[in-house]
Amino acid sequence: MTIPLPVRGIQIPVPKSKQFTKPLQRLKTLLTKGELVLDPAICKNYAGDKWYAAQLPDAVALPRSTQAVSQILQFASKHKIPVTPRGAGYGYVGGCVPVAGGIVLSLEKMNRIKEIHAGDFVAVVEPGVTTAQLQDAAEKKNLFYPPDPASRADCSLGGNIATNAGGPRCLKYGVTRDYVLGIEVVLMDGSIVKLGSRTHKNKTGFDLSRLFVGSEGMLGIVTEATLKLLPSPPYRACLSVGFAKMSDATAAIRNVFAAGFLPCALEVADAFTLRAAQKRTGSVQLSGCDAHLIIELDGQKPSVTAELDLLAKVVRKLKPLFVQPALGAKNCEKIWQLRREFSFGLRDTGLTKLNQDITVPRSRIEDLFKFAAKLQKKHGFQLACFGHAGDGNIHVNVMVDVSHPSARERSNDVLDELFKQVLAWNGVITGEHGIGLARKPWWSDATSSESRELHRRIKAALDPAGLLNPGKFLD
Repeated sequence: MTIPLPVRGIQIPVPKSKQFTKPLQRLKTLLTKGELVLDPAICKNYAGDKWYAAQLPDAVALPRSTQAVSQILQFASKHKIPVTPRGAGYGYVGGCVPVAGGIVLSLEKMNRIKEIHAGDFVAVVEPGVTTAQLQDAAEKKNLFYPPDPASRADCSLGGNIATNAGGPRCLKYGVTRDYVLGIEVVLMDGSIVKLGSRTHKNKTGFDLSRLFVGSEGMLGIVTEATLKLLPSPPYRACLSVGFAKMSDATAAIRNVFAAGFLPCALEVADAFTLRAAQKRTGSVQLSGCDAHLIIELDGQKPSVTAELDLLAKVVRKLKPLFVQPALGAKNCEKIWQLRREFSFGLRDTGLTKLNQDITVPRSRIEDLFKFAAKLQKKHGFQLACFGHAGDGNIHVNVMVDVSHPSARERSNDVLDELFKQVLAWNGVITGEHGIGLARKPWWSDATSSESRELHRRIKAALDPAGLLNPGKFLD
């Protein structure tokens, strides 16, 4: 199956038909009823994620326990059957596309919150729990799990761990990696390993639990995670700020940090993104606004309200079009709801959105927006840029009319130039979503030969036959 858009040099090969039929039928008899599905109509639902590629697996495994995962991997290892782990399927880089066919191993049935311990500030969860489910359950105990991907209502914690997911709040609180205290992981040979602990400090041997965070399902399958929780901040407030030009918005970002503020989140959006959001939402406030910031503070109410007043004074020095304060969680959520419409607004344009999640050093934010404008003028594509300005992680979306005959090659040219410049600034080609298939052509540009060899050696040690999530960036 080929990819309709882009990527240069990437095609999904069609696996040999029925090569795993007999062993998979035997595996089905060994598992509990419903834990292995062979029906192609059902398997089709597990062929890809939110990216532009798909491949029909030979089977879908739906284990309900660590022991079942172990049994599946042990059997697959013996019979040399590829296994592609899958969370909720909300990734943006083709990370769970079963390139080589075989088994898609979905963790959706392992969806229990086993424990939330207020005294220890930990949660013990299975990988199929969604981020929002954990956050809501923790909040009921006045606890806080900070990582907040935009798809938090749908994405699973197992997928978050596999990609080291972030979100707006990672500016102040860090990403998924910073909350993984321990994991239970099943290796490709079926062995079950417990790593880390439930304590907030641990220096017992190598920090092996974090080796699996961000490993994109290529080293093992996490079947349980012990996650760090924090006391829930009692109060939130934020500013929604509109500017007539992006240079004023980026200057405001610099001034916020120079004044000693560390916001919970600091988001930015460009003119095209705002036009699309305005059309979708009917927001009068965004009319004439070519750059927009959301700046959120959290903590104790007296300090947050006092700091918000000081923050507004810092921002107003740039003469914004408007400064809209929001006090309290309910009012903050109204502003964040507008932010959540950005991607939907871009999709409403009818153009195909090639979502890149590059990260540049914070001092290069303004340079990035200027460079995006140059790419847009040179190649004739609209580039929509928005995201986590506080830590330099900006979603640069190349908006493509796929009906144009030269769209594929021209969009690849844009990505080539974008990634080349980001790397020249000592940035990275992905800050949240991972390499998967979408970034595979640029993997060698983004890493040294020594780094790639070390990746391969680690992979070979844990999965010598290369059966876990094959076809991705290490192949």
